[in-house]
Formats: sequence, C-alpha cells, structure tokens
Amino acid sequence: MNKSKYEIDMCNGTIMDKLITFSLPLMLTSILQLMFNAVDIIVVGRYTGSEALAAVGSTTALINIFTNLFIGISMGANVLAARYYAAKRDREMSEVVHTSITLALISGILMVFVGVATARWALTLMATPADVINLSTTYMRIYFMGMPFFMLYNYGAAILRAVGDTRRPLIFLALSGLANVALDLLLVRVIPLGVAGVAIGTVTSQMISSILVLRCLYKSEGSYQFRFSGLSVKSVHLKRIFQVGIPAGIQTTVINFSNALLQSSVNSFGATAMAGYTAANNIIGFLYAAVNAVTQACMSFTSQNYGVRKAKRMDRVLLDCIILSAAVAAVLGIGAYVFGSRLLNIYTADREVIQCGLEILSITTVPYFLCGIMDLLPGALRGMGYSAVTMVLSVIGTVGTRILWIYGFFPHHRSLYFLFISYPGSWLITIIMQGICFMIVRKRCHNLLNAAV
Repeated sequence: MNKSKYEIDMCNGTIMDKLITFSLPLMLTSILQLMFNAVDIIVVGRYTGSEALAAVGSTTALINIFTNLFIGISMGANVLAARYYAAKRDREMSEVVHTSITLALISGILMVFVGVATARWALTLMATPADVINLSTTYMRIYFMGMPFFMLYNYGAAILRAVGDTRRPLIFLALSGLANVALDLLLVRVIPLGVAGVAIGTVTSQMISSILVLRCLYKSEGSYQFRFSGLSVKSVHLKRIFQVGIPAGIQTTVINFSNALLQSSVNSFGATAMAGYTAANNIIGFLYAAVNAVTQACMSFTSQNYGVRKAKRMDRVLLDCIILSAAVAAVLGIGAYVFGSRLLNIYTADREVIQCGLEILSITTVPYFLCGIMDLLPGALRGMGYSAVTMVLSVIGTVGTRILWIYGFFPHHRSLYFLFISYPGSWLITIIMQGICFMIVRKRCHNLLNAAV
C-alpha cells in the first residue's frame, strides 16, 4: 500500500521530526479554531457590549459538557483506525471509517434535540445572571443546531489523524474559519443580530468544514475511503471504539463539569469577572490547543506502533512527546504571562475586565507545562487501549481537587487568583497518580506484546 504525501510513517525511522510534522499542523488547526472563536468574542465585545461578551463566554463550559462525551468517543475511532491502518488490515479499516461517520451523524442529531431543549435549564443551574441569561440561551440554542456538522468534522478529522494527515484538516478549518469571520462581521456589525449573528456564523462555518472533510475522505484512494452507501454500524468495531472513547469522553465531560462549577464561582463575582474570565479562558485555550496537539500525536503514534507490536518505540514516542510538550508550553505560557495585559486588551478595552483576566492568567500560564504532561500520560495509555483507568484517575485527581478547592477553601478566600490556584494544583496531583498507573500498565503491555512476537 503506497502512502500519500499527506500520510506519515509512524512506525519506522526517527520520531521527533515526525512528531513535529504531525503536531505542528494540528497545533495550527486548533489555534486557528480558537482564533476564529476569539473573533466571535471580540466582535460581540467590541460592537455589542460586555453583557453580550459575558453571554457568549458563559456558555463555553456548558457546551463542552454536552459535546465532549461524543468528541471523546472520536478518540476511540482514532485509536482503532490507527491500529488497523498500521497493521494493513484494510477491510477492518474501511468498516471503522463508516462506523465512525455513522456514529458522528447520529450523535450530532441527538445533540441538536438535547441542547435546544435543555439550554435555559442548564444555564439557570449554573447560576447565570439574569441580565445575560436570555442572550446566553439564544446563543446556545443556535449553536447546537450545528452539532451534526460539528460531529462529522471531528470524526472525519480523527480518521485523517489516524493515518498521519493533519495538514488537510488545517486547510479545511482555515477556509471555514474565514467564512466565520466574514459572517460575524456581516451579522453583527452590518446586520445587528448580536449573539444570534455570531452563533449563525459559527454553525455555517461548521457546515463548510464538515463538507470539506467528507469530500476529502470520499476522494481518498486508500483503505480510509468513504462512501455514503457504506454508512453502517459494525457492532464489533463500535464496541472497541466505545472501550477507548467512552471513558475518554466521560473524563473530558466530568472535567468540564468541574470547569462549569468553577464558572459558577466566577459568575458570583458578576458580569465584569465573567467577561474577564471569558477573555482569559480564550487565551488559556491557545495553550491547551498547543499541548493537546502533542497529546493527539502521542496517541496516534502509540496506537500505530502498538498495532505492529513495537513496544520500545512506544516508550521513545512518549519521551519525545514530553520534551516537545514541555518546551511548547513553557514558551507559550511565559509569553502569555508577560504579555497578558496586551493580549486581554485585544478582547476588551474595559480596564476592570482586563484586571480580572490578569488575575486568572497570573496563576495558570507559567505552570501550564504541567497540564501538557498530565494529558500525555492518558494519551499514551489510550493508544495502548487502556482508557477506563485513566478516566478514573483523572476524575479523582483533577475534578476531585477542584471540587474540594471550590467548596472547601475558596469560600474563605474569595478572589479570582485564589480560585484558579486549583488549576496547577490539580494538574500536579493528577500527574503523580497517572505516572504510577502508566508504569504498571506499561509493564503489562510490554509483556503482552513481547509474548506475541
């Protein structure tokens, strides 16, 4: 089987240069996505006001709770596809592709009904202030109308990542993102639709990206070629996708639940703090996008090498990923800390909002390399097919620490700075727990692979 120019041989040759080749387009993809999301925030902040800015920002954690279970399941599709692709099991690879796309379509349609029906109730549960809840509900309901497109793009991109193709999703996102920017300006500044205009622009851009990724799979020549006539669910592959994906999705969902609790704590400071958190959280999102790209590389490289039973190479992959992730996080984290005021000024000119954002950035940016390492260990374990145990440890370490902090310590020291100490604290505790787990699982996995050779 000849590899196309977009694919990467993850199982042979040097590793670091291929990790960078894989990760860099993925970083740029995620950063571009955040930049386009930032345009949503900037446009409403500049042309509509702080209430609209707070309304859009207050939905972020909640939307993540609703969507990340299914996005986590796409990790299972990525792991299984990478394993079959490396082992040259073409029939199984094709079945995984069609099962994944069918699952994406079904889950996206389901999310439309769930999101639209529960939006206001969920926002009320999060103690969203009365002066922004109507705008937040409008934004969230329109946003969820685009869930089928959102899911199709993410599952399609997961298949492409499994074969090492991270460049074409970057192109697709750039095109759809430019459309989003144009629509934001049109529907907010020219046609004053406010948060509804921003939401419509987002849904339209998601539709464009989903069409582009499906077209790419349709035109592919290899085992990951997609055909609408092949849409079906193979239970044997669905089960394996769920084994890796559901724990990953639950983990991300529960972690975002803790972020939603944290959002509720921020909400208690009022609309100014909410706007500051919205802007700061968007900047932190850029850091996460960068380290998460390395985590995705670690998962794909580990899964492919697991498929061809190269245990020692899996160790080298993780080590190189730790070095790469820590370096990227250190550079970006220190940069965000040093230039925090200037970065926040992009989002808003309100000095009180900027001061709230600086409080959050001052404790979360410099130690962000810990978050990268915390995510890498579960990424490597998922690549080996072990996902449930990482879910449990992440929930205990990350969510447990934050809940204890929010309800046990924060009420006695009410400040944004003190509230967000829970971030680096939870990262460090989770690293220790995941590290112990990784060493145990690694030994077992190596024994199994060596015995099978």
